[in-house]
Formats: sequence, C-alpha cells, structure tokens
Amino acid sequence: MDQSLFYLINEQWTNPVLDLFMAAISDIEIWKPLLILIVLVALIFGGFKARSCILCTLLALLIGQQVTGILKSAINRPRPKQAQIVRMVELQKASPKFLTLFKQPRIRYSDRSDRLRSGPSFPSGHVMNNTVIAVCLTLFYRRRGWLYWILDVAIGYSRIYLGAHWPSDALATLFLATGQTLIIVGAIELFWRWAAPRWAAKIYACHPSLLSNARPGSNLSSSDSSGNGRENWPHQ
Repeated sequence: MDQSLFYLINEQWTNPVLDLFMAAISDIEIWKPLLILIVLVALIFGGFKARSCILCTLLALLIGQQVTGILKSAINRPRPKQAQIVRMVELQKASPKFLTLFKQPRIRYSDRSDRLRSGPSFPSGHVMNNTVIAVCLTLFYRRRGWLYWILDVAIGYSRIYLGAHWPSDALATLFLATGQTLIIVGAIELFWRWAAPRWAAKIYACHPSLLSNARPGSNLSSSDSSGNGRENWPHQ
C-alpha cells in the first residue's frame, strides 16, 4: 500500500505546474524572509496572544526537532530516493532565492549519490515543523488558525511528490507532531497558571490563561452589568 501510493504520487500524478508548486512550498529558504517578517510584526503589534502563540510555537519546534533527530537515528528508515530510483524535482539556483519561482525546475531520477545526501526518512522534519505551527495556530486562533492545516497537508504531500518520504512517514509524523504539540502547549499553560500569579501577578490578572482572553471575574462582571445575578447581592 505504501509503495503503491508513493508510486502514484511520485510518478503518475505529476505535471509541470505541480512540479514547481511542490518544490517551492517544500523549500524553506524561499519563504524564510517572509516568515521572519510575519514573526516580527506579530511580536510588535500582535499583543499578548500573538506573543504567547510565538513562544509556545518556538518551544514546541525546539522540542520537536530534538524528537525528530532522536527518532531518525533510532529507526533509521531509508528514504524512497535512497532505496530505489524515484522521480525528483530540483529548483534552479537563483539569487535572491525567490527568483527560482520564475524558472522551470529540473526533473531527474535519483542515483547512487542521493543515498548519502539526506538523513533517514522517518519522521519528516517538514511535516513535524509545520504540524507544530498548525496546532499552535489552531489552539490560539481557532477558526482562522485551522487554515494553516491546508498548507501543512500540502507540504506533507510535497515531500512524497518530491521522492523524499514515504506516505506513511508523512501521515505518522502528522499524528506524532499533533499529540506532542498538544502535550507541550498544555504543559506550558499549566506552568503559566502556576508561575504567573507568583512572579507576574499584574500580567496574570489580565491574562490568567495563555490560550484564552477571559479575565478573572468576567462572568460575574457580565451578570452584574446585565442586571442578572442579583440573588448573590447581600440583603439589606
């Protein structure tokens, strides 16, 4: 099943438009300046929620990279291009990097030299990193954050399309990264609720949770302002 699906994606379901698109979204160097700009804008203008989201994302990415490295060494699964001859798409060199988007990529088939160019196949670093981002954006921004999952799935598909990973690598990494990120963000949230009242009481008074904008006593305030909840008032 894994082999058959890989063959369809890598060999059969291909065309020149997909070649450029898949190679482009899989190349972090093209998008790095844009990502840095987005992070800087969020840190400066995004407020507490944006800064909390970035902090949790960076910590989850850092831990995720360590887990990826450990599992790659332990499992040591060969990539498709290391185990057999596969179709590969390579972007042409350009400076600045984004100009490669205006050049036709080169198509070739893997050879012996490709067996030493990359590390093991599982887990996929691309899928790990982008799933971490997708989970964090969803936790912090709910309805808008889930849109990043579209890009995450596309990047996972691109790793198969480009001959870098087996379909099972991408799928298993997606579940691994999702569970791992939920645990990490949950731990950070618990630490905030324990530490902030002790060391940053004023900030905690405004932000008792990293994942929510609710404030202490917000339910009581709303009931008072609407005229409800009067039964809780002391009787004269």
